[in-house]
Amino acid sequence: MNKGLKLMVCLLLLAQFSFAAGLPVISASKKDDGQQAREYLVKALVRIADPVLTALSKNELKTQMPVEAQNAGRKNHTYLEAFGRLLAGMAPWLELGPDETPEGKLRKKYIDLVVLSLHNATDPKAADFMNFYKGGQAVVDAAFLAQGLLRAPNQVWGRLDAETKANTIAALKSSRVITPFYSNWLLFSAEIEAALIKFDGQGDRMRIDYAIKSHMMWYKGDGAYGDGASFHWDYYNSFVIQPMLLDVTKTLVDKDNNASSKKVYDLILKRAQRFAAVQERLISPEGTYPPIGRSLAYRFGAFQVLSQIAFMSALPKVIQPQQVRAALHMMIKKQVEAPGTFDENGWLRIGIYGHQPGIGEVYISTGSLYLCSEAFLVLGLPAIDPFWNGQDADWTAKKVWKGEDVPIDHSEELGNND
Repeated sequence: MNKGLKLMVCLLLLAQFSFAAGLPVISASKKDDGQQAREYLVKALVRIADPVLTALSKNELKTQMPVEAQNAGRKNHTYLEAFGRLLAGMAPWLELGPDETPEGKLRKKYIDLVVLSLHNATDPKAADFMNFYKGGQAVVDAAFLAQGLLRAPNQVWGRLDAETKANTIAALKSSRVITPFYSNWLLFSAEIEAALIKFDGQGDRMRIDYAIKSHMMWYKGDGAYGDGASFHWDYYNSFVIQPMLLDVTKTLVDKDNNASSKKVYDLILKRAQRFAAVQERLISPEGTYPPIGRSLAYRFGAFQVLSQIAFMSALPKVIQPQQVRAALHMMIKKQVEAPGTFDENGWLRIGIYGHQPGIGEVYISTGSLYLCSEAFLVLGLPAIDPFWNGQDADWTAKKVWKGEDVPIDHSEELGNND
């Protein structure tokens, strides 16, 4: 074996060991941008996830997780917030299942931790049994957990024992005592009922129908919905509205298998594609975005729709997967590596860039912050997918401010760029 080949083998072995150990990866020189981005994003996701899942799997989340909040009452909700929101973003990656690659072995570790965590979170006798029905916020947190289950029906739900499945169904149903506000909150009830339809066959179709029809009335045009009758300049179309509309209507398509459900889903998907196109243009050449509206402490979770549409391989034709990959990678890297993002034990802290407690509204606590995981939905695409292969491409804003030509941006009503 010549010296050059020996060096390449050594670098590859070192990269595999470093990835599995969670250490910085020394990439082989011929590894393309996509594979490097994937390795980085997997490490970023497990860095965020590890404190939550390690503690909860041991029934120690309530004793280990610090609670940073303006409102002391948020402690009643923060634990389910952390677990549900984390699972919602992590689930597509887990759903790829274990394999013999370093990443596949890492997935096996976190699938096992999630299964143990779900048992503890829903067992009324467990120290970490969570609040699914006391106070209005509980329906929000239960909905994100339901979202995670819908996104990992085989590798999470399919691995649960009968007792944990029964406890989870009971926990989700217990949230029905909560009446949601007449706003995006309708979708929290709908998401829970969609999970109950899929896993229990006992979902309440009226709650789902009410949420969908209300949001159809609240549609404002060009890919955006109102949060209730009013339009808000914030990221709730991406935090909640568009993703949960997609989740719920896709569940109905799978259940009903009829043209009526498919027509509603196709319309919602078309609007989400337009919204994803807008989101791609919001990311600056530096990987930043406008800090507008409430809940900025959810960080890059603001780009859930862009990640979800990319994960679905449904990006508008004028947007290359490699430009979305490059933009998400830079944006997430910028915020993950900002000093103060994590405390000394690896827990997230309130802020959008580092630690900025002043941007945390009264409903924000440590658990809330794990909604950032929603940006990692693209990790549900396997490593062989075109999204993760090839060199980076400049996203729209980067092209514009380099003086390059870019496609004209049209509103949905004039054609949605495809």
